[in-house]
Amino acid sequence: MADAPDRKLYLGPKLRVLRRELGLNQTQMAEELGVSPSYLNHMERNQRPLTAQMLVRLANTYDIDIRDFTAAATDGASGDLAEILSDPLVRDIGIARDEVLDVAENYPGVGEAIARFYRALTDLRRVPGDLPMREGSAPLLAPLDWLRETIAKAGNHFAELDAGAERIAADLPEDPALLQHALRQRLKDRHGMATQVMRADLMTGTLRHYDMHRRRLMLSERLAASGRLFALAYHLCGQELADLIAAQLARAAPPDEDSRRLATIALTNYAAAALIMPYDRFRQAAEQSRYDIPLLCDRFGVSGEQVAHRLTSLGRTGARGIPFFLVKLDRAGIVFKRFDGDAYPFARFGGTCPRWDAHAPHGAGEMRRQLIETLEGRRFFTLSIGLARQTPDARSAPVIALGCEAKHAGRIVHADGIDIERAEATGIGPTCHLCERRDCPDRALPPVTRVIDLHGYERTVAPFPFRRV
Repeated sequence: MADAPDRKLYLGPKLRVLRRELGLNQTQMAEELGVSPSYLNHMERNQRPLTAQMLVRLANTYDIDIRDFTAAATDGASGDLAEILSDPLVRDIGIARDEVLDVAENYPGVGEAIARFYRALTDLRRVPGDLPMREGSAPLLAPLDWLRETIAKAGNHFAELDAGAERIAADLPEDPALLQHALRQRLKDRHGMATQVMRADLMTGTLRHYDMHRRRLMLSERLAASGRLFALAYHLCGQELADLIAAQLARAAPPDEDSRRLATIALTNYAAAALIMPYDRFRQAAEQSRYDIPLLCDRFGVSGEQVAHRLTSLGRTGARGIPFFLVKLDRAGIVFKRFDGDAYPFARFGGTCPRWDAHAPHGAGEMRRQLIETLEGRRFFTLSIGLARQTPDARSAPVIALGCEAKHAGRIVHADGIDIERAEATGIGPTCHLCERRDCPDRALPPVTRVIDLHGYERTVAPFPFRRV
C-alpha cells in the first residue's frame, strides 16, 4: 500500500517568532538559510509550506528542536485564550471556538498580548477600590505571576545554570553523605562561610539563616538531611554562580524589586538542585530507573519534592526527559506552585478539578497514581505525593503532583499495571467555573459559559444543572 503523502507544514507564525527572537531581519535569515527574502516572506505568511529540507536547515543553523518547532499550536494556548474570553466582561460576544483556535495558532503574539492584558486586569481587580494610584500609572503584573510566566517561557530549563552547576559537581563526591561534608568544607575554605546546626528553640521558627556579619550559615535541627544538603548547595551556588544568575536575571528583566528578589531566589534554587542532581547523571538515573521517585530520592539524598521539581527541568536539547507538569497544593486545594510543562490540562487562572486525587488528604510520603481524561479526550498519568509537615505546629501538609501525557506512562515504573489505552480514566475539567461536564456530581460552581437550568420540581445528582445550548 502506498504511503500517505506527508502533511504540509505551514508554520509561518512560528518562523516569524523565531526570527524576531534571534534579532534578525528577513534578509539576514534568508541569507543564512540559503533562500531568497521573498521565499522566506512567503513561508512566514503561510503561502509556502516548510519542507523537510528547510526544517533540517533551521535545526542545524539555529540549534532548535524540530519536534518542538513542528508541534501544532498547543491545546493549552487555545485553552488559555478561551478561558480569558469566557470572562463576564466579554462573554456575551460569543466568540466562536474556531476563531480562538485561529488566533492561537496563527497569531501567537496577539494571544500573548491578550493574556498580558488579562493578567493586568486580574491584578487591578485585586486592588481595593479606595486605594489611590499614581496618575498615569498602570498596574504591574503581580511578582508571583510574573515569575511563573518567566519560568514558563523558559520551559523551566536554564541551560547556563545547569552547565555551571555541573562544573562544580565534577569536583565533588556523588555520595550524598560525602557531598554534604564536601559542600561544608568548600564553603569554609573558599568563601569563609562556617556552617552550624542549631537547636530549634534558638531558631525561633526559622529553618535556615545566614548571618552575613559572622559569615555563618545556621541550620535548624528540624531541617531534614535533604533540606540541609539543599541549603548548603543554595549558598554555594549563590557564591560561585553569582555571575550566571545575574546574567539570567538581567535577561528576564524583572519589573520591580519584589520580582527581582523572587527571581534571584528561584534561579539560585534551580542552580542548587542542578548541583545536587547534575543534569546528565540525574537524567540517566531517571531513565534507567524508569523515573522511580523513591530510588532517585535515595540515590541523590533529596526529598520527593526536590526530585519532582528537578524532573520538570529536563529540557536540554538532545537530552530531554519526560515533559512533566507539576503543581503544589495546600489542604484547601489552592495551587501555590505550578510548572505547566507541555500539556498542563487545568485552568491557568483558577484552581484545579476536585475530581483529581491530588486534592485528597495524603500521608507523608504516600503516593497515589491516577489516569485522568479531559473533556477533549486527552489522557494524562498523574502521581501525587504527600509531603511532610514543615513544622510540628502546621495544621496540614501540602501535596506535590506530577503529571504527563499518557503516551509517556510506559516509561514510568509507577504506571506499571495500568492499561493506559483501555483502563477507565477519571473525567476531569479545567476548573469548575469553566468546565462543561454536565453530569459531574463533584461540581462546586456552575460554568460561566452556560445558562443555569434550575427547577423546583426536580433535583439532579449533579449540582447546578445547565442548558446544553
